Amino acid sequence: MTRIRGGTRFAAILAGLSCLLTLTACAPAPVTSPSASASGKPTGHNLATVTPGKLTIATGDPAYAPWVIADDPASGKGFEPAVSYAVAKKLGFAAADVVWVRTSFDAAIAPGPKNWDLNIQQLSVTAERKQAVDFSSPYYTTTQAILARAGSPAIGAKSVADLADVQFGAPVGTTSLTALVNIVKPNNDPKVFNNLEDATEALRNRQVEAIIADLPQALYICSAEVKGSVVVGQLDSKAGGDSFAYVLPKGSPLTAVVSAALDELRADKTLAKITAEWLSDSISVPVLK
Repeated sequence: MTRIRGGTRFAAILAGLSCLLTLTACAPAPVTSPSASASGKPTGHNLATVTPGKLTIATGDPAYAPWVIADDPASGKGFEPAVSYAVAKKLGFAAADVVWVRTSFDAAIAPGPKNWDLNIQQLSVTAERKQAVDFSSPYYTTTQAILARAGSPAIGAKSVADLADVQFGAPVGTTSLTALVNIVKPNNDPKVFNNLEDATEALRNRQVEAIIADLPQALYICSAEVKGSVVVGQLDSKAGGDSFAYVLPKGSPLTAVVSAALDELRADKTLAKITAEWLSDSISVPVLK
């Protein structure tokens, strides 16, 4: 998806605020030693990576909290760096062998050669994107949430129908915008922005009455970015929500092993522990039906 400006610790910002998120966290240290896969498949230095012996992971430029803390993925702080270092360990790479690079959102899902092995920046799995790139198993499933500024007619909405006359903003080319158009179906055409940061600025400046974003980001914006804003609710998703996964070049030899690593992390509860630490295991936001 898209990201929002951050840099202070997500848990510290949200503690005691009224945006419906309760979170406690402590910073994990990146793993420091390689671990071979129990499957017997090639790992670490035997994997076909863009730089032999290194695992090159791309993220956004900049990268925002709570996904990456202080725009520093190499620190291991934030949900996506924590997941990535855990995946690297499963693949047999030491923390020192993980190299971080930056890409735009659009470049991540564009067809063609890449200068990275994996890309992680809240990229949703869609059939259209699968035509150009590979996706791993999902590492997180979220829903879309409605964030309204103070005084917005969206505040107090109990259903999607209550949002029909709200003037929305949304980032272009995202599943957030797709959900807004297909599920909320507002009477007013939404104002479309280059990214979530621009949409948030429009909300702050009262150019729009509400925006739509992934739930963790909506909670962060509410607590740290737009004073007096409210997370009105989240959209119902019978399909289980929006799935975030690593993007890999089309036909990458790493797709299967990265997916297997994530599946192992899910099975041994490591992924759940990372999610609880950096996002939340106790979000309670009403569902708008």
